[in-house]
Amino acid sequence: MASTFTTRLRDLRLAREWSQTRLGELAGITRQSIHAIESGRSIPSTEVALRLAGALDVPVEALFGIDEPAPPAELVRDSGLGTPLPGRVRIARVGGTRWAYGLDAGAPRGEGLADGMGEPAVAGMVRVSPLPWAPPEPDLVVAGCDPAFGLVKDRLRLEHGIRVLWVPSGSRRALEALAAGAVHIAGMHLADPDSGEYNAPFIQRLLPLPATRISFAIWEQALLLRRGNPLSVRRLEDLTRPGLRFVNREEGSGSRALLERRLSEAGIASEAVPGFLETEAGGHEAVASAIGCGTADAGVAIRAVGDARGLEALPLGEEPYELVIPEHFLQLPAVETLLGLLGRPGLRRQVEGLGGYDASAMGRPA
Repeated sequence: MASTFTTRLRDLRLAREWSQTRLGELAGITRQSIHAIESGRSIPSTEVALRLAGALDVPVEALFGIDEPAPPAELVRDSGLGTPLPGRVRIARVGGTRWAYGLDAGAPRGEGLADGMGEPAVAGMVRVSPLPWAPPEPDLVVAGCDPAFGLVKDRLRLEHGIRVLWVPSGSRRALEALAAGAVHIAGMHLADPDSGEYNAPFIQRLLPLPATRISFAIWEQALLLRRGNPLSVRRLEDLTRPGLRFVNREEGSGSRALLERRLSEAGIASEAVPGFLETEAGGHEAVASAIGCGTADAGVAIRAVGDARGLEALPLGEEPYELVIPEHFLQLPAVETLLGLLGRPGLRRQVEGLGGYDASAMGRPA
């Protein structure tokens, strides 16, 4: 399909309430020439374009341009991560396969420009209609729920020029995406209900390939409450009060699993907590945001996001958050650079500065 010449000459002329004759006098060209350009019957020479831009006091590119035909839609593998489709998507290549990831425009550390608009197609595929100004393809795709990873993402871009697509995701879903080959790295914090051991039992069951566990941080999990704790929530039993609005995390998230264990230990049925079965927030920051803006009274998240919003926090315990990397990705330059960055004291201090983190083992094998 051929490119199309476009012009905003008529719009800019009318915005100044000028006639074609008036513009012609100012630009030193005939009214008939202006009419031919505005109607699309004539493409101006460089001299005429410069004269018109000078008369209207705008850049030439504000007057004239080339409307390139949109590339055809393409089918891309569905990662199952991110905001449900249809909607905006990013595209990245992992292990030789192109994957689509739904973008959450409201996520504080989410992505900006999209590669296209995606809609479900045949099973396991997304039909992506490209958008203009698509960003460069990411070098690394990471799924997880720790907001602190945004600091790593920023440092890799600023210091090394490495572009990271960070897809907010609960721990189990991140590990499942890693097993499917849709991400390079998964972040997780899942305790085995039988042994109490973190992460390793789930990796053994769900990941059909050898992988390395890298320590990121030990964080504090807490029951976050509205500023000043107006409902006087002091213990888990208080969550069962009628009228209390609890915001839960999604199925498969480590925070939800932690609360389910704590409720079980206290002899409290999860369905007795108003909102436990009816709500799902996609990440720690989403929980804190809901409580901070008053649409919820309580929820479980890391203490750091509560501190950032001045929320009250009832401690629930500490958990190790780890990065899981398949061994065949360890030699990727972007992964090698990431591992080197995790071992630097400066990054550890940045993460610990968020509050509620112990990053002393960051970058070491778990």
